[in-house]
Amino acid sequence: MENDFTMPALLKTFCGQRLFFLRMPEMAGRNNTELTYLCERWRAVTAGIIETAGATFLLLIAVQWFKAEAFSKGLVAGGGSIGLLLTPWLVVCVSRSGLPVARVAAHLSLLGGLVLLVMAAVPSLPVFVAGSILSMATAAMAVPLMTQIYQENYPSAIRGRLFSRTIMIRIAAAALFSDLAGRFLSGGRLHLFQWLLVFFASAFICAALCLYRCPSRPLTVAGGTRLLRAWSCLREDRVFFRTLICWMLMGFANLMMFPMRVEYLANPKYGLALSIALIALYTGVIPNLARLVLSPVWGWLFDHMNFFMLRVVLNMGFALGILTFFMSSSTTGLVLGALVFGVSNAGGDVAWNLWVTKFAPPDRVADYMSVHTFFTGVRGVLAPLVSFHLLHRMTMGTLGILSVGLIVVASLMLLPEIRLSLAGKSPARD
Repeated sequence: MENDFTMPALLKTFCGQRLFFLRMPEMAGRNNTELTYLCERWRAVTAGIIETAGATFLLLIAVQWFKAEAFSKGLVAGGGSIGLLLTPWLVVCVSRSGLPVARVAAHLSLLGGLVLLVMAAVPSLPVFVAGSILSMATAAMAVPLMTQIYQENYPSAIRGRLFSRTIMIRIAAAALFSDLAGRFLSGGRLHLFQWLLVFFASAFICAALCLYRCPSRPLTVAGGTRLLRAWSCLREDRVFFRTLICWMLMGFANLMMFPMRVEYLANPKYGLALSIALIALYTGVIPNLARLVLSPVWGWLFDHMNFFMLRVVLNMGFALGILTFFMSSSTTGLVLGALVFGVSNAGGDVAWNLWVTKFAPPDRVADYMSVHTFFTGVRGVLAPLVSFHLLHRMTMGTLGILSVGLIVVASLMLLPEIRLSLAGKSPARD
């Protein structure tokens, strides 16, 4: 494979060449690794744009334009998590269908784009809520399919390197688009949100084109028995089971406060009512720039640091970010909170995607990951609904303290595992 990891090569790819999915003869001469990497670099741009929809703009539109009530806002915030809940079922369906996994992922992306076009054409709250759930769910459901593609097409010696390059492109695209979209809707132009939905739809459709060109094979996973076998790891691996409990507490607390960032900044009830551009800055641009810079550092720490210690450090980072962001209404406090959240989220990206490799036997990584993904979906659906309803009974600051308390409890539960693993008595992998 030719060396195309340098910035000049990347710039040439994105700026100096024609759209890759139109260059059929040139693509036909590439091997699977090269072709997948080329497709993924382009898809990373669209993925960054789509990420801003779920993280900021769909909820922002629900709050400021549709004046959505707590239940609707919770559903909009939990759309991607609903998709994660469905991933075990999707894997079984794909394996039974015999279709290449990239083709299924492309169909999902195309469906997400069509749903967003309907949302733009019919601007009503019920359609917007249902469409937000379905479009973000399609993006989340493709996660295990993409992992399968990376396993097949990226050599193990450079898999992490190739994946990290595309992740950095995705983060940069998310930061840039958060700023541009925030400026586009600012100055009393929120009524133009339908055009933003059309742009999100275009990103989904472009991602589908990338996936259609990506080489892949059908899944060879067995039918229903595979799902039943996955859950046995909870009984067989007690360390994994206890770690999942800690992750559930921490993740629930963090996901309770994740959509609250938009609510806190946008809703006049909390005394800020910032412009859309500033909301995008604090929830999208600043955190994503911090993620971009710190992602390689967290990747190195994941490889060299005890996992339980790494998890506690990340937990404390999320707790500090919550306290800093929600206990301050000053520009300094909001910027610091956004930075700390972005730094912690960079480590969370690495840990969330790779932590099961520290526990699972090589032939059971998919089983462990499917259980982890399912519980991520559970807390992702419930946490926003719980947090929006709790706001009727407590202040934003009290909700933040409650979340920090859950994170501290989760961290304390990991201390015995840290002692055992440092003493060489824990099955956890360093």
